Amino acid sequence: VCYSFKKMATLADIGVAAAINIITALILLLLFAILRIQPFNDRVYFPKWYLKGLRSSPLVNPGAFVSKIVNLDFRSYIRFLNWMPAALKMPESELIDHAGFDSAVYLRIYLIGLKIFVPVALLSWSILVPINWTSNGLQLAKLHDVKSSNIDKLSISNVERGSDRFWAHLMMEYAFTFWTCYVLLKEYENIASMRLAFLQSEERRADEFTVLVRNIPPDSHELVSDNVEQFFMVNHPDHYLMNQVVYDANNLAGLVAEKKKMQNWFDYYHLKYTREKEQRPRVKLGFLGLWGKKVDAMDHFTAEIDKLNDQILEERNRVKKDEKGMMPAAFVLFKTRWGAAVCAQTQQTKNPTAWLTEWAPEAREVYWPNLAIPYVSLTVRRLVMHVSFFFLTFFFIIPIAFVQSLASIEGIKKSAPFLNPLVEKKFIKSVIQGFLPGIFLKLFLLFLPTILMIMSKFEGFVSISSLERRAAFRYYLFNLVNVFLGSIITGSAFEQLNSFLKQSADQIPRTVGVAIPIKATFFITYIMVDGWAGVAGEILRLKAFIIFHLKNLFLVKTEKDREEAMDPGQIDFYVNEPRIQLYFLLGLVYAPVTPVLLPFIIFFFGFAYLIFRHQIINVYNQKYESAAAYWPDVHGRIISALIISQLLLIGLMSTKGKAQSTPFLVVLPILTFCFHRFCKDRYESVFVINPLQEAMIKDSMERAREPNLNLKRFLKNAYIHPVFKDKEYEDDLHEELIEDSDDENCVVVPTKHQSQLHQKNISQRNTVMSSNANNVPSQPVSSNRLDSGTVAEPPSHNQSLDV
Repeated sequence: VCYSFKKMATLADIGVAAAINIITALILLLLFAILRIQPFNDRVYFPKWYLKGLRSSPLVNPGAFVSKIVNLDFRSYIRFLNWMPAALKMPESELIDHAGFDSAVYLRIYLIGLKIFVPVALLSWSILVPINWTSNGLQLAKLHDVKSSNIDKLSISNVERGSDRFWAHLMMEYAFTFWTCYVLLKEYENIASMRLAFLQSEERRADEFTVLVRNIPPDSHELVSDNVEQFFMVNHPDHYLMNQVVYDANNLAGLVAEKKKMQNWFDYYHLKYTREKEQRPRVKLGFLGLWGKKVDAMDHFTAEIDKLNDQILEERNRVKKDEKGMMPAAFVLFKTRWGAAVCAQTQQTKNPTAWLTEWAPEAREVYWPNLAIPYVSLTVRRLVMHVSFFFLTFFFIIPIAFVQSLASIEGIKKSAPFLNPLVEKKFIKSVIQGFLPGIFLKLFLLFLPTILMIMSKFEGFVSISSLERRAAFRYYLFNLVNVFLGSIITGSAFEQLNSFLKQSADQIPRTVGVAIPIKATFFITYIMVDGWAGVAGEILRLKAFIIFHLKNLFLVKTEKDREEAMDPGQIDFYVNEPRIQLYFLLGLVYAPVTPVLLPFIIFFFGFAYLIFRHQIINVYNQKYESAAAYWPDVHGRIISALIISQLLLIGLMSTKGKAQSTPFLVVLPILTFCFHRFCKDRYESVFVINPLQEAMIKDSMERAREPNLNLKRFLKNAYIHPVFKDKEYEDDLHEELIEDSDDENCVVVPTKHQSQLHQKNISQRNTVMSSNANNVPSQPVSSNRLDSGTVAEPPSHNQSLDV
């Protein structure tokens, strides 16, 4: 029987692809080593230290002008690789203080990859590779049209059908599973304990005392803020402090952004005038200042700023006074972490759809535009995005398969016959088969993370971390379906449909069993393009380099502009973490099947760890700190990759005449899932909720250290929309707030609803008095606690704690 396969990449093709990617990576690293030591690039490659105030620009140092642009110290060029040991020198505890816990745990993901795959590779190459190499499955199958190479002889494809040698692969799968689970268990324990220690040792944060309340029931007699005040005074009297209602301030945000733009232009022309006072600067009012009437620049922008100030004040007053501008949501702040933890983690009323509470995001990561989305529309929005993602995932495979077919010898010959003489040359053929498929797939996935992030924003998540986690989850699913399964299916089934139709049914499983492991050569090329050259490009920061110098040349007008042009960026979790998970998936799937893939994956984890450690220390500035709240997602995806690898091995063994091994193998997914449930039940709560014991301990320690702490002053501006944070508003807020200490009584804000209750109670008392006067027996009426407008003194905390 003859089967027709497309030509797969040979060992020579892989060698050419490796050479191209290694040379590309070395060129990028060499460029980085040279550019990073040039003074005019200092803000591009060391922005983290500028933000911390620990580095000053070499351009302001005394000396020759040339030395401010070009590094003339030739000794520094000899030490161009000294950044590598420097990146590894900082201890993890210091790294957490320097860059945050999120960044430190992100780096640990790469170390987990090394911990898992280095021992797995040693076992595979010492046991499975000799077994595969000494078998004769490819020759005995007599598949004369199968284009195999020495790489294929290292895979399970070379083992004869029905051979007892397959038991070695099954035993190795057990060993790989147990080792992976052991590493994950230890990491889960370590990261969970590190998270608790980090939260205990961290300085006071506003989100520890804050709960986000949504779906607040409307009350025709009260504003949202008064309604929240009344509800929490009654139900959390001992711990409630104050609330900050959520406003629909998206229009106001646009005006504030426009004012900032006008202020920058004013600062620029004012600085220009202070340097050259002979003539006041003038500007044209036409498009981009190219034509139109000439006016005094400073007077013009001063007038524009004044006009915008009036519009901002008017819009601000409208938002604050208009009931429609108040959303049925509020940030509720508590006196203690314990009180906030109780509120955030409990149901507030018998109606589970009202007064919904959750932990407030860290103030820096609140995604303010989504707070203005009505809660009732969120379900519809998420349903729409689920359907959209389904179609995006399953229809995206069509262009990927089409482009992949073009990036092959047969595809080029068919679409461009005049290139036949060129593509038949040995080197060109190796480049096409070993390099083009990987680079084409990489280019196709370039804009996908941005699309997924837009979809997450449309769904209405209110924190940047939740936006990134949702986009990361979808990117992982997309990689699983399109990059992994799609590449295997189109490479081993769809492309051979004509051959399958001519075969007997018992020959098809044998063909698939041989074809799937051979597809490993495609993933090797993809790993080299994405994991070698792609990671090297990360450290060069070519995009940030170009944008900074363009801004510096055309847009930077003041020192403040220069600081804003220095964009350090951050770890794009929704881009990088799914990419890491694809390597975990490939490694775990191909470890018992084609171990030749493992060295390429190990190199990726080691190289990426070095690069990203350097970037985290010197470049990235994280916008928020979630204390590794994403870790359960990382753990779950590695577990899912492990289960997928076990299921695929079961299917592969059934094509190899080892169906009797299925009961032996089917135990593995069950054990792996039980392990996942154990870790989830044992550790995940640490990343989801705040233990009351830990909250009480931290509260008690804080009271001991700072008995006179004025928490209201610390929290008063924490969750105010950024567009409200200017001097005028803060002065007004300062007058409105009661500057009392935390141990004083909180006064209930009088509301219309309370006044009606008060009048009703007075009427009831008058009726009782009249009844008593007429000797009519009456039940005594208990006084309403809201009548006095105060709340009883909260009980003191006299209990002792073992800290």
